[in-house]
Amino acid sequence: MQTRTKYLFLTFLASWLLLFLLGGARLRRFPFFSGRRAEARRSWPRWTERSVLPSFAGAEEPQDGGVPLGPSPHAWRAARRRVYRGSRCRMETCFDAARCARRGFKVFVYPAAPGAAVSGTYLKILAAIERSRYYTADPEAACLFVLGIDTLDRDHLSPQYVPNVDEEIQGFSLWNGGRNHLIFNLYSGTWPNYTEELGFDIGQAMLAKASFYAENFRPGFDVSIPLFPKDHPQSGGEPGWLYQHALPPKRKYLLVFKGKRYLTGIGSGTRNALFDYQELLHNSTFCIIPRGRRLGSFRFLEALQAACIPVLLSDGWELPFSEVLDWGRAAVVGSERLLLQVLRVLAFQQQTQFLWDAYFSSVDKIVHTTLEIIKDRLFPHRSRARFFWNALPGGLLTLPDFSTRSGDFPFYYLQQGRARGARPSPACPAHVLTLSTLAQAPILVLWSCEKLPPPPEKWPQITVPVTIIHGRPRLSERFLPFPEIRTDAVLSLDEDTSLSTSEVDFAFVVWRSFPERIVGFPARSHFWDAARQRWGCTAAGANELSMVLTAAAVYHRYYHSLFTHYLPPALRELVDRLAACEDVLMNLLVAAVTKLPPIKVTQRKELRDRSLPRAPGQVKAAAVGWFGYMPLVSSQLRLDPVLFKDQVSILRKKYRHLEKP
Repeated sequence: MQTRTKYLFLTFLASWLLLFLLGGARLRRFPFFSGRRAEARRSWPRWTERSVLPSFAGAEEPQDGGVPLGPSPHAWRAARRRVYRGSRCRMETCFDAARCARRGFKVFVYPAAPGAAVSGTYLKILAAIERSRYYTADPEAACLFVLGIDTLDRDHLSPQYVPNVDEEIQGFSLWNGGRNHLIFNLYSGTWPNYTEELGFDIGQAMLAKASFYAENFRPGFDVSIPLFPKDHPQSGGEPGWLYQHALPPKRKYLLVFKGKRYLTGIGSGTRNALFDYQELLHNSTFCIIPRGRRLGSFRFLEALQAACIPVLLSDGWELPFSEVLDWGRAAVVGSERLLLQVLRVLAFQQQTQFLWDAYFSSVDKIVHTTLEIIKDRLFPHRSRARFFWNALPGGLLTLPDFSTRSGDFPFYYLQQGRARGARPSPACPAHVLTLSTLAQAPILVLWSCEKLPPPPEKWPQITVPVTIIHGRPRLSERFLPFPEIRTDAVLSLDEDTSLSTSEVDFAFVVWRSFPERIVGFPARSHFWDAARQRWGCTAAGANELSMVLTAAAVYHRYYHSLFTHYLPPALRELVDRLAACEDVLMNLLVAAVTKLPPIKVTQRKELRDRSLPRAPGQVKAAAVGWFGYMPLVSSQLRLDPVLFKDQVSILRKKYRHLEKP
């Protein structure tokens, strides 16, 4: 009996040992064996297990729901090796910067092959490059090359897919293994995994790509761009829904999400019938932006435009233009806590509008931002600091060739904590009189006549230096960035304009408080002529104005650089051909940069009014076509001196000479 009991005990013990050795991991999940730790274990299921979640997709619909299954590690590594053979590429190793140093930063676009299929979106990108100041039609003068082959959609199931790209690019004499080439891509990979497979070897080329995985992104070499729809505007773009410096309205919803906007499937029709998508965006403070089939989503740009703070749920996404943009000031990324302090929310909403207007509202801006980032890498000694990209008016409108110091621009005086005017007093690049209150200001006279200027003894004998600049009979040369202008402020006067020193001094005092605007005397207003379907201009004595003519105005010298180097040559040539409206074009430029109206100041005597030529309509139409919208902003503001026309003693007034006798 004892022997039998012993054998039974040994058999039972051996069975338990085998059970623990072969299935112990599963056995330890039971509370009986896990002890007290089972009491602390949560009771909800593991939502990552597919057995827990039923499928709601139709039989004909791929069961990816916009979130595909992850590929196997082997498949992922194989796809990555095929695309990123130059994964260690940097500007120092895979880009010939010497070519740019010799020829400057110029971009050449390969001509498309006859009969080649090119999508409308890629045509917009190529047009944006050709509209930029960096485009060249000479490949020998180019620093950067862009393919004429449409590489935007590399999903081989898509009708926009272009096959045999490898064979075509290998036949290009300038390909050179992809060196100094830039490839644009919006869609990579295919169902079900949507990896970053492009279907051809990019070699040492840079990628400007949407839905970029951070682990595949080559910092300082590739550029992450946003995913934008095919109907995204070429230029200009729709403005944001929140006005600059405006207090955001109280919104109905705190957090919203609406998926499957463009797709069919269960629930799509119901959602579209119950909720208006634009109304949801407009009435929400936060918008959830989860990943779609790829990391990027169309919802991202829509939320930015609507001033709906994006809550990004897309792990591993290298955000668009993250090299220069500080997304921590405009979006909630990943698992960051949702900070609901009022001031933080308002700042986020304002920043979404700035980023939308500055970089994402049109294809032109997306492409030009990409080119400017690459240019800053090539010339780091003349590159923009990150601050310029994340503060008004943005990196595209702060030219590093002018300066790399924020204090040299007219936009950042509030951040500097001082008013303008600490620098020398204004210079005068047109026909001007001397300024008694600004005795150190040099006077520049732009002489555009065919006759020679008078000899030096014929000029007024004054203590202020007078410099004669011989120019060509072109009105646009009035706004060239002359090196003789060494001051922030520029007092521009026509040859037949006469102002008193009190008027000039008061205009300069006002400009010191608003250095980003044009401050002056003769004003004009624009209007839409419905009968002729065009923009018009009037000098009628109304209370509203949108332009201050540079016949007598003070503005910042930086606008000379923008006028010459930022505006397209076609606009300046139009002004020269019409021999009119260079001041109208300057007002359009400043309004587009600042989103603010000019400022009219008091004058003792109205300047002689001139009959308006018909040219303003042509100039406005051409400028609106380039900007994509009418940038002029109307205002009813006029600034007068303190005690102006008040019934007090004239001795108490600083600008007593401004009042008519």
